[in-house]
Amino acid sequence: MTTPIVRRAEPADFAEVARLTVAAYRADGQLDEDHGYGELLADVATRAEHAELLVAADGPAVLGAVAFVLPGTRYAELSRPGEAEFRMLAVDPAAQRRGVAGALVRACAARATVLGCGSLVICSRERNAAAFALYERFGFVREPALDWTPAPGVNLLGLRLKLPTTAT
Repeated sequence: MTTPIVRRAEPADFAEVARLTVAAYRADGQLDEDHGYGELLADVATRAEHAELLVAADGPAVLGAVAFVLPGTRYAELSRPGEAEFRMLAVDPAAQRRGVAGALVRACAARATVLGCGSLVICSRERNAAAFALYERFGFVREPALDWTPAPGVNLLGLRLKLPTTAT
């Protein structure tokens, strides 16, 4: 497989993004409880309307997706002024362990840096060891002040990546 290309999602991508996102979260056991999150994950059109929806593709094949958001927007959960965050990072189970998630995280960090953000924040379920390993490789650091529980039994742990800033 070649290195995936990260680009803005197009409406033609939405059905595949919905499928792979729900499949990835289901395969990871994150949809075992019925909290309605599967429906939110499948609503790609709304996500694309209120966030920068990025996809990682290998030619015409969409392998993964992520929503890049800024504070005060519909999908923002953690970010404050001067920060960015990403949500709903998902890689098709058939394409995992090929660098797709890393490409999406790099794209989010690059976008946040271009926008002048001082940090990039994310939260992940406490039991998602693969996500924590990925984020640690990028330099994200646990920040307990960002932890929260959106539904009973769903504990999200916050992480922060300090970004380079340009001195003027």
